Amino acid sequence: MAIAEMSKLNLVAMSYDRDRILNALQRTNATEVKLQYEAENTVALSADNEQLKAYLGRIESALDSLCAETDAYNKDRKIKSDVLKDGFEVSYSEFMGAKDKKEEADALVAQIEGLEGRKKELHTELTKLRRTIFSAEIYAAVHEPLNSFRDTAHAKVRLGTLPLSVKEEFFKAIEGEPLSACTVLAADADTLLVLAAAHKSSTEFDKILSNFGFLPCPFDEGRSGTEFFHALKARETELCEEIQANVEAIYSLSVHVSFLKIYSDYIAFELEKAELSDKMRATQTTFLLEAYVPKEAEDAVKEALDGVSNALYYEFSKPSEDEMPPTLYQNNKVVKNFEAITNMYSPVSYREFDPNAVMSIFYSIFLGFIMGDIGYGLLMLLGGGFLYFKQGNRDSGLKRLSGVFAVGGVFALVWGFLFNSLFGLSLPFLTAVIPDAQKDMWSFIGIRIPAVLVISLEIGVVQLMAGYLCKAWQCWRRKQIADGVFDGVVWAIFSVGVGLAIVGLVDEAQMPVLAYTGGIIAGVSLLVAILTAGRKEKFLGKFTKGFGAAYGIINYASDVLSYARLYGLMLSGAVIAQIVSQYSVDFILGGNPVFILLGVVLMVVGHLFNLAIGLLGAYIHDARLQYVEFYGRFYEGEGELFTPLGSTHKYIYLPLKAETK
Repeated sequence: MAIAEMSKLNLVAMSYDRDRILNALQRTNATEVKLQYEAENTVALSADNEQLKAYLGRIESALDSLCAETDAYNKDRKIKSDVLKDGFEVSYSEFMGAKDKKEEADALVAQIEGLEGRKKELHTELTKLRRTIFSAEIYAAVHEPLNSFRDTAHAKVRLGTLPLSVKEEFFKAIEGEPLSACTVLAADADTLLVLAAAHKSSTEFDKILSNFGFLPCPFDEGRSGTEFFHALKARETELCEEIQANVEAIYSLSVHVSFLKIYSDYIAFELEKAELSDKMRATQTTFLLEAYVPKEAEDAVKEALDGVSNALYYEFSKPSEDEMPPTLYQNNKVVKNFEAITNMYSPVSYREFDPNAVMSIFYSIFLGFIMGDIGYGLLMLLGGGFLYFKQGNRDSGLKRLSGVFAVGGVFALVWGFLFNSLFGLSLPFLTAVIPDAQKDMWSFIGIRIPAVLVISLEIGVVQLMAGYLCKAWQCWRRKQIADGVFDGVVWAIFSVGVGLAIVGLVDEAQMPVLAYTGGIIAGVSLLVAILTAGRKEKFLGKFTKGFGAAYGIINYASDVLSYARLYGLMLSGAVIAQIVSQYSVDFILGGNPVFILLGVVLMVVGHLFNLAIGLLGAYIHDARLQYVEFYGRFYEGEGELFTPLGSTHKYIYLPLKAETK
């Protein structure tokens, strides 16, 4: 439950050693370069990175094309392969060795681009060809050269197509035109191929054709329609074969996917180093660099720098109070998974304490409470654990989410035993410790309300109390003793009083003394909070601050009621689980093979669906309680996560010397 203490590294070295120094710092995985102050007699470094960006873009474009083609090829042929899998481990020497593979990479990229370009040309030609084939198919019935149907000295000759729907009206119109005739050469479902002729003196012939949608033959071919159509089909076959050969050629390059991913990430690292120029200063022969380094990693950084060059000077110092170093969490493997939940809201500020350990406990309790079932708990534990360990050493979002669900599964198991619920059914050899969420009611100040709802509100009061204690701890770390007492501890005591009063006001608890005791504790602590709220203000400000503290009771009550969502989510999931299990068991016990199968399918699909929907709702609403109700008491946030030089890779996992998160 701590944030790593940061040191500030100040370094001056010869300009020609810059690349080697940055490589050495990258290998430590413990250096985040910061913006250099404007030192006297120095200038800002500048670099034109557009060419390198364009080069990286070209590599990634070729890689994306190769991966897309490979994926489509594998799916088409149902081939299972890990060649496209990201996050594969690469040694440091192999990663840095990519520097010498430029010629090989450029040749590969050029080959992919050539094949991709040719593929587009082939597909464009094939598309046009198929449109031509569609138009030419009906002319396959013509056995004379298509360009032989021309006007003669005394006749107009027209070869072309008409819509089938106008056949009768068209022939009536032609028959009514003197010295004209028409013959049907072929027909398909929608079109007629006709040969029409008329004496040159006919003035209405072309008008009749036009009125009925006549389309003249678009092909001026010296070949017959039959020969022309077969030639088109032969070309179509050639194109398809060439496209298939192109696909095979591209797929044959899939063996180089890993190499291209390593090279792409290496070039991205080179671009990252080049972009650091904007943060550094330089003289005619030297460059200046400032960076943040975790204090515990100072020795590793010293060792790395000392091994690069003797022509450099560096020192470590403590960041000044007006600086805001990046945040590096230092949590165990369990709490580490919950950091992502806090980061979605806002990373912890460097100068506040890390609440992830406390938050992870409440988050897991709430997640387990909402799921509240032995069966669902086991599925969460086993499924989440499987996905967590399947990720190996890679620190991914999926791995952390899986860890959260696995830990939540442990708590769901515990709550499941307390509720005596296994996929919504009660076990005969277990006795429920907690009242039934659907049936049991308690009398609270004379009003009958669900017993589990009261328990949910009590859980909320406990978390609010923890939030105020976190507020006190935050203040005490900063030597703000009075603020910690009056803004934290006093309100935590108020929460204790509220919690006791709630228990005392439940008739079934039969402890009315707690209502009086809790009321006195809450009343006295509230009075202290009102009287001390304006301790830093003058005159009227003391009164308004005190009034604001009293008015805050409304917000406090609203926050407590927010925890009713725990009961609502748990109840909806429990009801669905019970219905699914009861119907499934009834089908299975019916004895009919069809109904037995239906019961098994309903049991599996129904519970998997309920688990998925329940986890989605629990994840979102649980996070909302942490962000608004819990963090609202003390959290500042707005920190920036520690991101060491060269630690971010798109495709590979590069194990380095230091852990960064």
